[in-house]
Amino acid sequence: MSRQDYLFTSESVSEGHPDKVCDRISDEVVDLFFKEAAKSGMDAAQVRVACETLATTNRVVIAGEVRTSLDEKTMKSKVKSAARKAIKSIGYEQDGFHWKKAKIDVLLHPQSVDIAQGVDAAGNKDEGAGDQGIMFGYACRETPELMPAPIYYAHKILEVLTDYRKKSERGCEKLGPDAKSQVTVKYVGGKPVGVTQIVLSTQHVDASLSSSDVRKIVEPIIRETLPDGWINSETVWHVNPTGKFVIGGPDGDAGLTGRKIIVDTYGGAAPHGGGAFSGKDPTKVDRSAAYAARYLAKNVVAAKLADRCTIQLSYAIGVSEPLSIYVDLHGTGKVDEAKLEKALREVMKLTPRGIREHLQLNKPIYAKSAAYGHFGRKAARDGSFSWEKTDLAPAIKQAVAA
Repeated sequence: MSRQDYLFTSESVSEGHPDKVCDRISDEVVDLFFKEAAKSGMDAAQVRVACETLATTNRVVIAGEVRTSLDEKTMKSKVKSAARKAIKSIGYEQDGFHWKKAKIDVLLHPQSVDIAQGVDAAGNKDEGAGDQGIMFGYACRETPELMPAPIYYAHKILEVLTDYRKKSERGCEKLGPDAKSQVTVKYVGGKPVGVTQIVLSTQHVDASLSSSDVRKIVEPIIRETLPDGWINSETVWHVNPTGKFVIGGPDGDAGLTGRKIIVDTYGGAAPHGGGAFSGKDPTKVDRSAAYAARYLAKNVVAAKLADRCTIQLSYAIGVSEPLSIYVDLHGTGKVDEAKLEKALREVMKLTPRGIREHLQLNKPIYAKSAAYGHFGRKAARDGSFSWEKTDLAPAIKQAVAA
């Protein structure tokens, strides 16, 4: 029997956090190559991207392996342009990190032929996984989006503050792009009922602001963002606890792609396989299989077969079918887990090609996933966040009932 009364904490970071700047640039590169493939007539399934970004004081380095329809000179020019547009969109026009002034190096080169021969379809061989690894998906009933409450609200705080900053509303024009949040949620009887600690560190462009000045700006917005009654007189606030936070972003701390994998997923409430998402095309199962596992877990919970569901998938490089599928319903299930594992294989083909086609992942849909989590978001008409749909729930119910 799992604990019913406890505290659990998750953190989030804003789109201006140095690591998230890098995730955004890497995903803009993925989107760029899918857009260019569509323009040139290149089969989107042939696009390959494994793009890593480093950002520091007025310097961005973009490196990795790609397959694209663009020639090298054009590719470098378009990648630099995409990076500058991303930095500008985030809001960096500071002396130490400026979208126009930063030096950008593009060190992308063709994908290794040794990797390509394992991933590409050939003859009777289907597309193989881009690497070995394990991926996890999770869903629970703590929020309408079937996400754990701590990470969901940690994201929401920063997302709302960023929206007001970009609109120059409610005093948030005094804030900068770089920010981190942390929320400690109190559980009673296994359900989230309140917040005991709130941490927010946010960059501010007005150097005269004190921690108390910043709190006056953000506290009313945070109170509106969290559920009614979750904040009370005993809730402890930590707003800019170190004092001034003027120098931020890559100027204050170097950023790298893929360093916020727990922020990207479930805030520590579920296992993580270890692979990052951003900068990778969907042949990389680190990304696509993690999306598939979330999709399946969410649909299991949406089908009311369990209140909590964890799914693990595993793959070997060059091999199409998953090596294993594991389901844990955490004692909340209404069906046999072994039977559910079999049913999930029946309702969705879990090869890289099967995942890509089912979730329609070969599209320029990734830049918007780079901040505020890859899960718990709204599926959109452009195909983004397709893994958040619950359209598979009826098929899963039917499969386990057979």
